[in-house]
Amino acid sequence: MKRRFSKTCFATAVLLLAAGLCPAEVGEPVPESKRQPKNDKEDVSKIGDRGVGKAVNFYSLEKEIQLGKQLAADVERNAKIVDDPVIAEYVNRIGQNIVNNSDAKVPFTIKVIDSDEVNAFALPGGYFFVNTGLIELAQSEAELAGVMAHEIAHVAARHGTRSATRAQLVQYASIPLLFIGGWAGYGIQQAANFAVPMTMLKFSREFEHQADFLGVQYLYKAGYDPAAMVQFFERLKAMQKRNKNAIAKAFSSHPLTKSRIKAVQKTIDQLLPEQPEYAVSSSEFDDVKERLAKLTARRKPAERDPNRPTLRRTTNDEPILPSEIEDDPASDQDERPKLKRRSVS
Repeated sequence: MKRRFSKTCFATAVLLLAAGLCPAEVGEPVPESKRQPKNDKEDVSKIGDRGVGKAVNFYSLEKEIQLGKQLAADVERNAKIVDDPVIAEYVNRIGQNIVNNSDAKVPFTIKVIDSDEVNAFALPGGYFFVNTGLIELAQSEAELAGVMAHEIAHVAARHGTRSATRAQLVQYASIPLLFIGGWAGYGIQQAANFAVPMTMLKFSREFEHQADFLGVQYLYKAGYDPAAMVQFFERLKAMQKRNKNAIAKAFSSHPLTKSRIKAVQKTIDQLLPEQPEYAVSSSEFDDVKERLAKLTARRKPAERDPNRPTLRRTTNDEPILPSEIEDDPASDQDERPKLKRRSVS
């Protein structure tokens, strides 16, 4: 069926062409326009004065900081912290810039862990750790800042202790109040169960989406290109698709689905005002990547001589590296590594 155009439509088309403009082609998507924020949480101009962490929470900010300090001490006892002052200062400066442009109400302590695992995690109370593997995977400073902004959002919204509170409420509804110490004693007992930091990092889908939503705002407020968060998340998603074990548990527990990435892009398109320019990367980022490459080269063992004797398990012929030997009571049992003699021909 042929379409008929009214004289008015025809005249409008002539005027557009005369002005050097072309009407949009049929089927061409219309870009989403910015809209007015519906509430304070959508208004980036009010960042820092919004109660994003207000909710039922059995932990005061002081107790949350104390808990985070204890958990951070556990992490540092079991991880190798990068002592290179250039790398440590650079990552800390990026994080503190984002913290200053966030809703966080606690000071942050930021350290770098020497690990190939692509990971970053922020404990309750502002104790934040970034793996060297994450820095090496990032292709720009803005991408690194995007992941850091997401983790800082978890702390700003107090997701760790809010998750713990929700878990306690579920238990309160299913157990009798017959224990020593009453509610206060029970709360202390439960807090002691969070000795393993990962229990404070497995967030619900709701909290992950909220961290995405707030994090991209903090990234923008700190002066970075917010699209960098989308770019990095898409790269992580591609990695997860190729190899589920390529990403740390903190990321893989809540996969970067298409819906999450689209939601971040929607926030950028609808709520973040256009800026004439954004920070994307810097020469410092390139310098830090070079220093990390040298650090990694020193850490990784050199190619071993095939004739060099190696430690082998008694159960098979796979070599065992010294770093793989743990101080575990089980190591005194049958699994104890022994030196295997080479056969003489």
